[in-house]
Amino acid sequence: MVGGDLWLVLAAGGCIALAVVLIIRLKLHPFLALLCAALALAVARGMAADRALAALQKGFGDIMGGAGLVVALGLTLGAMLKVSGAAAALANATVGAVGPRWRPWGCLLASLVLGLPLFFETGVVLLLPIIAALPLTGDRGGGDRGGRQRLLLMLPALAGLSVLHALVPPHPGPIIAVDQLGAGVGPTLVLGVLLGLPIAVLAGPVFAGLITPHVAGVDGAQAEMPDRPLPSPWTALAVILLPVVLIAAKAVPALSHGPVLALLGAPPVALLLANLVALAAFFSPGTWGGGKPVDWDTLWHEAMAPAASILLSIAGGGAFKQVLVEAGLADTLARFAEQGAVSPILLAWGIAVMIRLATGSATVATITASGALTSVAATSGVAPEWLVLAVGAGSLFFSHVNDPGFWLVKNYLGLSTADTLKTWSVMETIVSVTGLILVLAASHLF
Repeated sequence: MVGGDLWLVLAAGGCIALAVVLIIRLKLHPFLALLCAALALAVARGMAADRALAALQKGFGDIMGGAGLVVALGLTLGAMLKVSGAAAALANATVGAVGPRWRPWGCLLASLVLGLPLFFETGVVLLLPIIAALPLTGDRGGGDRGGRQRLLLMLPALAGLSVLHALVPPHPGPIIAVDQLGAGVGPTLVLGVLLGLPIAVLAGPVFAGLITPHVAGVDGAQAEMPDRPLPSPWTALAVILLPVVLIAAKAVPALSHGPVLALLGAPPVALLLANLVALAAFFSPGTWGGGKPVDWDTLWHEAMAPAASILLSIAGGGAFKQVLVEAGLADTLARFAEQGAVSPILLAWGIAVMIRLATGSATVATITASGALTSVAATSGVAPEWLVLAVGAGSLFFSHVNDPGFWLVKNYLGLSTADTLKTWSVMETIVSVTGLILVLAASHLF
């Protein structure tokens, strides 16, 4: 690295640290903090004002016009599954269908199915209380033993939700990385699922069985079940799998040339269709049970209230990413990778890890890392899908106290901070490191 490159890397790192301080110490919203960091980097690089503002606008607009649609439609679909009771019906069917010995695997299965259209936080809030309400075996669920039994069920669910959040479109992180790095949505989805399954098994039931005896039990919240008959779990499963099947089918060469599937397999259209099917399946007069009218205000509040914060946060990350690109960081990293000093996949994972540790946000880590790697993806010769998965795996590394997800999980599990670090944080690290190993191995085999 020449002096200018070193100064750029240091300036970028300093501006990332500035965003961290603004978010954690001054309690600034990530949207405002990321815009401040972007402008600070523009000043540090001596960028002209019009060029800096154009970069901010381009990064903001690109994210909102691309991933923004997917994020918004995913939120509305998740809200319909929650309000209608479809998610609860499916969770009960998957977890309740297996005996006590295999119940951790049932919880993993429930999280993998429900997590496909749901954001991580929504999945946690929805699924963990349902698991907490399950009857336990042994000593009637009392004392530390009962708490450990619940932890043995909850950790696999968290593992499944985390893997999907990081590796599988149409979740916001992977879909943003796909767009930034020029990867295919369908191939990334298929590869993410294939690699994600063994990762979830290792970080979920296997790790849970090893760590549970060494921590105190959980005291999870009980589920609030809808006061009406639940929908059919098969209908819920069909609605959840509809966008996944459409997106994956578009990746099949024999099917991808038809104009109809090309349209329906686009993530925004596939999710829009799933939303319309969910409305008809769960909220039409003949399907809404209990004789009560549909509470549309509750439904749309559940869907739209979180949308503004999430969309603005990722848009702020997009603006910061574009300033990083305009400042030349992407080209600097591309030259570094071309010299063969480090594998592009390892580089992608490492950058995401550093941003994750600094900011605490998997989505911000994904946006920033994938934006910085645009030139690497174009010149390294590595299929961009592998870079997307490497960035996603790196974005989960060691969740700790600067991650809002850490406190969400801690509160729902009812663990101490130390036990949350031993369980949740280590589990996230297992997902991250195992993901890197599998991506490196698979990229050499295929």
